[in-house]
Amino acid sequence: MPGDTALARALALVRDLRVRCPWDHVQTRDTLRPYLVEEALELDQALRRGEPDAVRDELGDLLLHLAFQIVIGEERGEFDAETVTRGVEEKMRRRHPHLFGRGEKPQSWERGKREKGKGQRGVLDGLPPMLPPLLMAYRLQERAAGVGFDWPDATGPIQKVKEELAELERETGKGERERLQDELGDLLFAVVNVARKLTIDPRAALEQANDKFTRRFEAVERLAEQRGLDLGRAGLADLDRLWDEVKAR
Repeated sequence: MPGDTALARALALVRDLRVRCPWDHVQTRDTLRPYLVEEALELDQALRRGEPDAVRDELGDLLLHLAFQIVIGEERGEFDAETVTRGVEEKMRRRHPHLFGRGEKPQSWERGKREKGKGQRGVLDGLPPMLPPLLMAYRLQERAAGVGFDWPDATGPIQKVKEELAELERETGKGERERLQDELGDLLFAVVNVARKLTIDPRAALEQANDKFTRRFEAVERLAEQRGLDLGRAGLADLDRLWDEVKAR
């Protein structure tokens, strides 16, 4: 790899740190894992906020961690940046045969991954078990849809939400916690499917709802303070009136 590329400079920096800094020298794959997850989440939030400076900084932090893992791979004699990059190139050529001269029609990402494994790998295999549940639901549905197990549009998932909500309502009267949890999980899973069919990221939708609720509730708190109301002692009717007033604004 040419020594003046951005990745080569990041690798050179990490190699130097591994030699001269006691902290960097003793780091291992396992000790770096929590920081890698943290940096990925911070990048995700910067992307969500749409702040270019923050995205740039978080990408730099993530690049440093990727460089660390590549250098550790070099030290262990397992791989280097060239083999990592070559693997990515080969994978993308396999998954985009219509772009790289093989003359085949484009296919779904998930179907291409499965055919690469000659059917030995399950459709749902390989998803990290530590994915947040909301994202896991989305990816499970996406995987299944990639091999044709899917509704043609959002009508089916919306109907499914109605069915699951009706089942939850029936179970509510019985008071069996295990059944309630099961039906509530089915309902949430169905709602994620609606979001997917509408090409909406359910995480982004929930984040937006959380932000909206936070803004409105804080406005209710300010309004209550202005009017001398104690939120802890105010009745639901009073709180509802404040809430409606804030929404109307």
